[in-house]
Amino acid sequence: MIRVEQSHLPVAARTHPGMAGKQNEDRYAVSAYRLSEENATPALLAVLSDGIGGHRAGEVAAEIAVNQISENLAASDGRLPLASLRESIQAASQGILTHAKTGAHLFGMGATCAVAWIIGRRLYTATVGDSRIYLVRGQNILQLSTDHTWIQEALESGLLLPGQVENHPNAHVIRRFLGSPTPPDVDVRMRLLGGESDTQAEANQGLPLMPDDVLLLCSDGLTDVVTAGEIYSTLRALPIERAAQTLVDLACSRNASDNITVIAIQVPENFAPHRSEPRGAVDEYATRPLPREPLAPQPARRASPVRKVLRWLLILLLAALVATALLVGSWLIGDRRLPSPTPRATAPAVTLPATQAVPGLHATLPTAGQPAQPQISATPGAAITPRPGGATLTPWPTNTPGGYPAP
Repeated sequence: MIRVEQSHLPVAARTHPGMAGKQNEDRYAVSAYRLSEENATPALLAVLSDGIGGHRAGEVAAEIAVNQISENLAASDGRLPLASLRESIQAASQGILTHAKTGAHLFGMGATCAVAWIIGRRLYTATVGDSRIYLVRGQNILQLSTDHTWIQEALESGLLLPGQVENHPNAHVIRRFLGSPTPPDVDVRMRLLGGESDTQAEANQGLPLMPDDVLLLCSDGLTDVVTAGEIYSTLRALPIERAAQTLVDLACSRNASDNITVIAIQVPENFAPHRSEPRGAVDEYATRPLPREPLAPQPARRASPVRKVLRWLLILLLAALVATALLVGSWLIGDRRLPSPTPRATAPAVTLPATQAVPGLHATLPTAGQPAQPQISATPGAAITPRPGGATLTPWPTNTPGGYPAP
């Protein structure tokens, strides 16, 4: 890809060390590109990394992660996004592990990562650890990523119930991280609907972004103390520059003890970059439309209850006509008056079953202190204040001040 000076989508990013007096071990970078000299399709790359290890140089690990992932993806042509994401993140993990062996004070350092790669209007994501990616669409908010934590695994296996999560001693135990001796499994699942298998969630990659969508990457310093509903309301009520700062300020006002980093990417209301996307600009996943119904096997189609009732009414009407014709014929043949019909019992009323509603595409997300659930469910829309005005384009922001060399 070729680096350009201006991104095709507005971006805002903020970071803060938190209120516990610790150093900021979060790092991030946002870069804008076009795919090649011949292919002018725009691309936007956002990388966020949360260093782990505390005194064991977590900030060094986070900076290596951001630099190597950004450089490796910049060298690709965007034709195989998922393969490029996996290779770049695993290479960064190996780079951290190698660098950790150069000094005793670096031993044991590691980092999380959350990566969003937008090619034209198609979104590709990858994560390792508990940094998250959210999508705000319409009146809904979706957590696209899955936390790689002990708590999340315990919830999925049934070892813990949701009510047992708060203040659990293993609440921040990470199960996957960059720099681990065993290469981490890069998670490219994109959770959109309930009941998806891992294969189906991965097939959601290449999600077409829609006008007025907002994408948010964040470290757990935000989600520890700010709920998904508050994230949604803030992003919907304010331009992204103010929204990003407001989210950081809200976390600080609640004495967030961890580093706080947010990257917000907004899709303008007049967004239509598909007109400049030539055929073959992205891989097979880019041609997949957003599913509108659950991907789980659907039951066989059954006859409509309304049609069944109409069919029986037609049969009864025909039977009544035949009976009337027989009575009239008998009266004419017998040269006598047609006897008065005897009253008949009233037919029971027919109640038609209501058609089952298809759930909307939105998610209920956990409150502060609870890990995200990959289960998607329907929730009512939140009352919000319309966002004033449109956001202006901004150059890419970067927070990699240390200048640690990539190994």
